[in-house]
Formats: sequence, structure tokens, C-alpha cells
Amino acid sequence: MIILRVEDEIEFAETVRDALGREKYVVAHVNRLSMVREVARSVAYDLILLDRTLPDGEGLSLLPDFRAAIPGLPVIVLTAHGEIESRVCGLNVGADDYLVKPFALEELFARIRAIRRRPAELGVEEIRVGALVFDVHNNEAGVADVVLTLPRRELRVLATLVKRRGRTVLREVLEQGVYGFDDAIQSNTLDSHISRLRRKLAAADAGVEIHAVKGVGYLLQARS
Repeated sequence: MIILRVEDEIEFAETVRDALGREKYVVAHVNRLSMVREVARSVAYDLILLDRTLPDGEGLSLLPDFRAAIPGLPVIVLTAHGEIESRVCGLNVGADDYLVKPFALEELFARIRAIRRRPAELGVEEIRVGALVFDVHNNEAGVADVVLTLPRRELRVLATLVKRRGRTVLREVLEQGVYGFDDAIQSNTLDSHISRLRRKLAAADAGVEIHAVKGVGYLLQARS
């Protein structure tokens, strides 16, 4: 799981990031609203931890745009604004959860786990990209009603890319999704999976392309 932490208090941000890292989460950090708007539309995050008081504005001002652009992206507000009115406001404008500083890290972990238990594609039965159809419930990919026969790990890579279609997925996220945190991963293993997937998708005329984003990860989109 990759988390975007939006926080301008550097020491506090580093404390939370290090704690989340020990829990096996991948954490990126920005400290400006303007930076969030840039990165969140290009890199596929699984969760945003959002402060309210930032140098260039109110963190909650992001939420209406996020709900329109990335409907399923969960947001937990972490803030010193603990009044009932502030909590109600945060939840009403689109936050999934609201945690007041100071808080126990164990409570933050529990709330993140609760977010993770929610269905990633709530109400979605299939995802279409180009001619490729991904059956979310049965975890199958096909083209023109023909199911693609893929090894388990290639299918996991494809599922991760399809669910984040049009956005860059970090290498770390793909590797964690395929292998987990404790498995030894050779540096070129993911690239080998991607290479085989490209050949199979092209042979099936799936109408999609997997692009490498140098030094970052991979992106799947419909072939133009």
C-alpha cells in the first residue's frame, strides 16, 4: 500500500513516515497543496493522510476536486482542529476519517487497516481498458469473451495496473502486490513479468499498452 502524507511539520511528518514504514507501508511526503495536485493525478496512491493547515491553504479545499477526479481514493484527515464543528465539516466535504492530533500511532494503524478492508472497487464488476476486460470479482482478464491464461504473478501485476489505469504505479507497489514484503526479489523480476504481459496482451489484441516511467514504475492505458 502506498500512502501520500500531506504535512508541513517536518519532524512530525518524519515520525509518522518512519512508523508507517515499520508497518510495511510505502510513504511519500509533500508539504504543499500545489504539490498534492501535481503528484496525486500522476502516481497511483492507495490513501492520503491530509493535514488541514498548510502553508498555501486549507487542506480540506482539496477534497471536492479529489472526489471528482479520483472517486475511490480514501482520505484520512490528521489535524489539530478537533472541535465537533471541524470534524463534521471534514467528513461532510468528503474525508473518509478524521483523526485529531495528538494521536496514538496504534490508532492510526487501526484506522488505515479499516480503510484497507473496504472493497477497492465498490460496486464495480468489471473494468474495461481498450479491448481488455478485467473481471474484478473473479479476478480474470479477457478479450472478446476469451479469458487470458496468465500465471498468478503476471495476473497480479495486471490487476494492479488495471485498477490504477491511466496512473503511474510505483515499482515498490507492484513488487509488494506480487511478492509481499518478506520475499527476496531480484532486480529484474518485475521487468520480466511486464515484458511477458506486453507480449501476451499484444498477441490477444487487447488494445492496451504498458509504459515504463523511468525510475518510477509503470502505467497501463488504452492504445491510442
